[in-house]
Amino acid sequence: MMEVKYVFHARSLDDTVQFAEALGANLGPGTVLALDGDLGAGKTRLSQAIAHFLEVPGIVNSPTFTIIKEYEGGKLPLYHMDVYRITQEEADELGLDEYFYGNGVTIVEWASRIVPLLPEDHLAIYIHDLGGEERSFEITPSGEPYVLWCRRMKENGILT
Repeated sequence: MMEVKYVFHARSLDDTVQFAEALGANLGPGTVLALDGDLGAGKTRLSQAIAHFLEVPGIVNSPTFTIIKEYEGGKLPLYHMDVYRITQEEADELGLDEYFYGNGVTIVEWASRIVPLLPEDHLAIYIHDLGGEERSFEITPSGEPYVLWCRRMKENGILT
């Protein structure tokens, strides 16, 4: 099956929040969002916008040194991971499946470092920093639920 990519273009942080809200309309238990992009591209900012949509209480920041942060008390549990500083073997030992197939939404920053460990069904989002607040989000769905999400978002004019 040919891989299909979609694009969302954000000219401002408000546009990034709009994208997070569009994603949020689809979130459910077992959702896995695999984020990548250059350092400072906006992975954590997108994660914060999704957390806001989920009504996660408190401050959501990068789990760079803790690897995994769990947030409860919102519409769904949020599992926010940053796997930049660990090897694939270390990631495998963390038991990530419990998060991926759990009751919450999992966001993995630097997900390309652990691709073999990701569930077959996930939504890959690569963020390109275009300067200032402008970003291009390249979205690649893997698995039927995510393909349907992207088709709906394209039909609604959110994705191209």
